[in-house]
Amino acid sequence: MSERIRVMLGAEPQKPAVISPEAREWHAMKRVNKEDFLAMKEHARQHGVVSHKWRNRRWAVLLFCNLLFTFSFWLDIQLLEGALTASRFAGFHLIDLNSALQVMLAHKHIIVNLFIGTATVFFLWVLLGGRSFCSWVCPYHLVAEWFEWLHLKLVDKKLVSDHQFHRGARTLFWLLFSALALVTGYTLFETLSPTGILSRALIYGPSLALGWVLLLLMFEVFYSRRAWCRYVCPIGLTYGMVGTLSPVRVMYRLEHCFHEGDCKKVCLVPHVLDMVVKGRAEHTEVPVGPDCTRCGLCVDVCPSGALQFDVKGLSRML
Repeated sequence: MSERIRVMLGAEPQKPAVISPEAREWHAMKRVNKEDFLAMKEHARQHGVVSHKWRNRRWAVLLFCNLLFTFSFWLDIQLLEGALTASRFAGFHLIDLNSALQVMLAHKHIIVNLFIGTATVFFLWVLLGGRSFCSWVCPYHLVAEWFEWLHLKLVDKKLVSDHQFHRGARTLFWLLFSALALVTGYTLFETLSPTGILSRALIYGPSLALGWVLLLLMFEVFYSRRAWCRYVCPIGLTYGMVGTLSPVRVMYRLEHCFHEGDCKKVCLVPHVLDMVVKGRAEHTEVPVGPDCTRCGLCVDVCPSGALQFDVKGLSRML
């Protein structure tokens, strides 16, 4: 677990020092020459069933959550009031953990009502785990996902190239935004966050701040794939830390894997799938780390079912 947290903070995944005897047997059985390996990968791709099941479910949940804010406000039914930063659902206060942290740092003391309001959100994301908030709730994630399709098309036609930064930049930005809130007394990140800007625009109407969101999207289309989510956004890092011990995860099963690598190509955070590289899995079953957004794209694209959603302690009973 400590290794996975280290990777989430920006370190590169390392080859495991110890591999279980069962995993070693599977690795040995998979030692084939290059031609056979390529043929095996091609066979897996050709026989894989194309599915968008988890992507469609995720989009439906994300749109439902965000439109519930919108219609509650427009129809004045007061079911879900506020925005993603801070809201109230059927009387329960829901406050974004990162926003609450920024506000308390800016005020330089623990605000009791704010602390209580984070409790529901905290336990929800402890249960669901990883960065589920990012892919299942955040409106910027959905918009960036659509623009990512354009970026990949341009890369495929060799009109642009993807520029990558060190993943540790996100940890530095987390520290920087926290320090700025503490020193200045202002929550600067909340002003810049495309998550908050889009959430408020959906509920209260568009503002000039949408120009900033458009600039971010253009940067991601023409220069660096999903740069905000991968290298800047502290919200993802906060929820990743909270969901480290979650029972809900994506499970990798070595015996089913053909190592064709399609899962890493669609993944927003491909470093969490380092175990799919031949020889890297330390056990026959390996849970994907807490930096995973639980988006399900790898589950949809995996031709052999080696990656599946799993609930710890419950899946074997079902």
